[in-house]
Amino acid sequence: MYGFFTGTIVGFLVLSLAYVLVSAYERSLKRQSLESDFDAAVTEGADVDSRSVFIAEGMADYDVSLKKRLLLLIYIIPMIAVAVTAYVVNLL
Repeated sequence: MYGFFTGTIVGFLVLSLAYVLVSAYERSLKRQSLESDFDAAVTEGADVDSRSVFIAEGMADYDVSLKKRLLLLIYIIPMIAVAVTAYVVNLL
């Protein structure tokens, strides 16, 4: 029983680390995309404030997007896989 709890805690910590890393990577990709979009669309005379506002609005939209919420599947899919595996092994 102790091994089950240890495995669960370690698994949760590994999944949490994976979630944080993938989330940070996705945010950096989105920010880079927004910066590229702004630089391509705006002419030479744009000020820094409008660029930062554009990026802030884009990141706010990303924070409520489906893409960010789908990252929670990092937790859900492995848990389902372990539960199905345990069910099948105990069924046989």
